[in-house]
Amino acid sequence: MGSNEEQTPEIINYSKPPGIRFIEYTKSSPLSYKTYQVIVLLVTFFAYLTYHATRKTTSIVKSALDPQTPNVDIKSPFSWTRAYSWMLGSGAGWAPFNGSNGTALLGELDVAFLVVYAIGTFISGHVGDRMDPRIFLTIGMAGTGLFTSLFGVGYWANIHVFSYFLIFQMLAGLSQSTGWPSVVAVVGNWFGKKKRGLIMGVWNSHTSLGNITGSVIASIMLKYGWGWSMVVPGLGIGFVGIVVFLFLPVSPQSLEAIDEEEEEELAEPLLRTKSDVRDAIGFLEAWRIPGVAPFALCLFFAKMVAYTFLYWLPFYISHTAIGGSYVSNEKSGNLSTLFDVGGVVGGVLAGYISDKLNARAITAATSLYCAIPALFLYRTYGHVSMTINVILMLITGMFVNAPYALITTAVSADLGTHSSLKEDSKALAMVTAIIDGTGSLGAAIGPLLTGYISAKSWNAVFGMLMGAVLVAGLLLTRLVMSEVTGKIHESRMQELPRSRSPVVEV
Repeated sequence: MGSNEEQTPEIINYSKPPGIRFIEYTKSSPLSYKTYQVIVLLVTFFAYLTYHATRKTTSIVKSALDPQTPNVDIKSPFSWTRAYSWMLGSGAGWAPFNGSNGTALLGELDVAFLVVYAIGTFISGHVGDRMDPRIFLTIGMAGTGLFTSLFGVGYWANIHVFSYFLIFQMLAGLSQSTGWPSVVAVVGNWFGKKKRGLIMGVWNSHTSLGNITGSVIASIMLKYGWGWSMVVPGLGIGFVGIVVFLFLPVSPQSLEAIDEEEEEELAEPLLRTKSDVRDAIGFLEAWRIPGVAPFALCLFFAKMVAYTFLYWLPFYISHTAIGGSYVSNEKSGNLSTLFDVGGVVGGVLAGYISDKLNARAITAATSLYCAIPALFLYRTYGHVSMTINVILMLITGMFVNAPYALITTAVSADLGTHSSLKEDSKALAMVTAIIDGTGSLGAAIGPLLTGYISAKSWNAVFGMLMGAVLVAGLLLTRLVMSEVTGKIHESRMQELPRSRSPVVEV
């Protein structure tokens, strides 16, 4: 039998990153808490930016794999010009994607990636609460870089077997699933709830900026061969994975870093003690945390819309005459980045407003309802001119991405540290995995349906998207009503002291 001292649990000693050790060795003193926070934000920001950059490449490559023979309108010189360029070879495509079922095959690649990603996310949430996130992220980023690059190798190896591309898309999806639960858990460890919405709203711009980066790089490399559009982002995430391994501090407790200003908020560490590792809550327990189920189901439909744009917007733009003229594959990829620019603005505004109002559900639901007319206007008037297309794309991106960004960041972090967990559990990675994983199932369905529906009617695709956004908003109704009731109660409590002011009797 050991003494009481021997039985006292110790803080989980995740190894200090070698890069941090080197910096502190050269300084001969530990880094400040604020410096650690800056490092965490920067490293996780660029880590997930590269995750999304590699995820976006497939949507750009689509237009090269399956350019589709253009419909020729004998009255339209623009249509003849486009057909001529296609015949010259710019539209030759890549077997097996350039056949009559090419669009459907591309949709199957998307759904394979996203289904495996969703399943992997649930697993990653379980592992992320029990393993050093720094090591977990490094492994995931290395795998993502490898499998994304191997997809592109098919170009030089002259591979035309669909199963080859399918397998590496699935493996890339599994590797990508390591990212989100881990980065949210690490950021949640270093920042309390006070300004979490704003901080995570700004930080979450890595999603849209990653899409933009991936679009720009893939579009530029496309003229050298579509394989480069996959390999270059793959090498990029591998490099950033090395940075994560060298410099990412997992939690304040593991480094014995204390910030007196936030000591109260972080008094219940998310990565606690050796004995607490076995207390990480399970999958079903996490579902029972108040708010997890409605937000997860809401994200199912919200992410369905966001990922349909992620995977199909460049394709849609290149196959839609804007102002009577079609744009090239490279220009359509670059133009689609404006959707993500709007998403950056929407994510930051949603985080800031939800902090000010202390009302996550109201903010998310309002954005969702505003996205419905935005989608309608983009489909109806986006083709009129390039200027109108750009404006409507920015607005649509803002309203579509705002609730998606809010739910996957601040909401997930709030629920992962919910008061119902008390002192004996930790669940941040698991809750994040449940919400994002459920959303990813919707993200798989949206692009898959689009692959089939778009062959018949893009109007039907946009109808599907507007219906999904409406359902997403309705799923938050109970939480919205609860927040509204709370606001009314707060208002009445503030008015109460005035009504009780002393009355002078005559």
